[in-house]
Amino acid sequence: MKKIGTFVLCFIASVIIVMGLPILFHSFTFVSVASDSTNQVGMFSQYVESVNAKPMMLHKLYYKNQLVGILRDKKSLQDHLKKVYEEKYAKDFPDTEAWIGRDCYISDEESYYVYSDATQDILQYLDDNDLYTLACTAINISEDGDLKAQVFVTDKKLYEDAMESYLSLFVDSSSLSSLTNGTASQATLTTYGSKDVGLSIAQTITYDKAYAAADEIYKTKESVLDFIEYGNSTDKEYYTVQAYDTVAGVGAKNYGLSATQVMNINRDKISSTDQILKEGEKLCITYFESPIDVVVYKKTLRAETVFYDTTYIQDEDLLQGDSQVRVEGSNGSRNALYSEKWVNGVLMSGTLLSTNETKAAENEVIAIGTKNEPGIGTGSFRYPVDNAGITCMWGCYYGHKGTDFVDQYNSWGDVYAADNGVIEEVGYNSINGNYVIINHNNGYETYYGHMNVPCLYPEGTVVSKGEVIGHIGMTGLATGPHVHMFFKVNGERHDACEFLDCDAVPHL
Repeated sequence: MKKIGTFVLCFIASVIIVMGLPILFHSFTFVSVASDSTNQVGMFSQYVESVNAKPMMLHKLYYKNQLVGILRDKKSLQDHLKKVYEEKYAKDFPDTEAWIGRDCYISDEESYYVYSDATQDILQYLDDNDLYTLACTAINISEDGDLKAQVFVTDKKLYEDAMESYLSLFVDSSSLSSLTNGTASQATLTTYGSKDVGLSIAQTITYDKAYAAADEIYKTKESVLDFIEYGNSTDKEYYTVQAYDTVAGVGAKNYGLSATQVMNINRDKISSTDQILKEGEKLCITYFESPIDVVVYKKTLRAETVFYDTTYIQDEDLLQGDSQVRVEGSNGSRNALYSEKWVNGVLMSGTLLSTNETKAAENEVIAIGTKNEPGIGTGSFRYPVDNAGITCMWGCYYGHKGTDFVDQYNSWGDVYAADNGVIEEVGYNSINGNYVIINHNNGYETYYGHMNVPCLYPEGTVVSKGEVIGHIGMTGLATGPHVHMFFKVNGERHDACEFLDCDAVPHL
């Protein structure tokens, strides 16, 4: 038993001597496995050179979750990043810093193993594959809690300057500042026209510090503005100006764009909706596809015509079929105040807030020698749609012999008979789609084209002024919903604006 006890004590003492002394002096190396290929790691076959008695910090560099290599210290990487920045990026991206690529990451781990040095190979791998990013600002565009778009810029002010330029396309420059800081006046309009009374961005915009590749970072106001206008879309369609084209005509022939829209997307070439266009010039006809919705609220005050009504009375002293005007009718007028909502320069909706009569309409009284004959026109005409606006005048492009009316607040709204008459023709052709001709039996005829569906009434139907005869459409050759209208006087075609007050409605 004594011999066994002595043996155990000696064994414990030997273990303490073997294991304890190296730990005390921190210098004992257990094993070298340089020739053991099974222990090689990373892209450069680093192997364990030795095992330390104390753990040390290793820095493992990964690319797309694959181990590139192990760095013994970060300083060599940091020094290399500073050099890369100064040599490659400092000129175009001042006042920032370089870091490893977005798909790269470093994992710091404690280990007893000392690996062979592959620092230069690892740094060269970063160079060869251009695995670098730069510190920048990320502009995050979110909607309903989801990230809708993201853009990287050199600094926040670059985005703010570009955004201000974009807003100025839709908001009067004199009111932009007061709208953005919420101090816009809500005073009632006293003159005709529109006033911007509200401005908002439908999306949530946030800013973060980020790292991105150099080719992902926008460094000019123009490039940021292009992103705000079209997002990541790079495909744009162009139209070649033809002889006699006007700005409004280009829009009318291409997706129903308004003259203002055509001007905004070609502001480098067009500064006015009345500008004379150069034949052969190429114009962009792709409207903004922005990831940001700029919502502008306007109040619009305009003068409107109040059309008189016609009353028919029977007079037995008149021969059947004869008529006599007993009281001359005259149109009145009113000031109408509307609230409008525009999104990225496109009118989305409008609501009538109030009206103020400026002149009362005097109703016309006609005596007829038989029962009421509404099929005979009064000679006074109304617009073919409510909330009338004009997108293309007579001659706005070559061969356009008509006036294009839209309902500003209801794109597919009703179409009305301009005066009493009889449906003379209902048809369809490849140019004007579904059309209607009304004979007013007094030398006038009116034409209504592009209706959504065929006329509600058959030929021969008697209609009254203001009666619904169909709905706005874009059948035939039309780039947007509208009514193509013209008059015939004793068989000769005439511009509708000769008989309607086209100056009293907006030219879009």
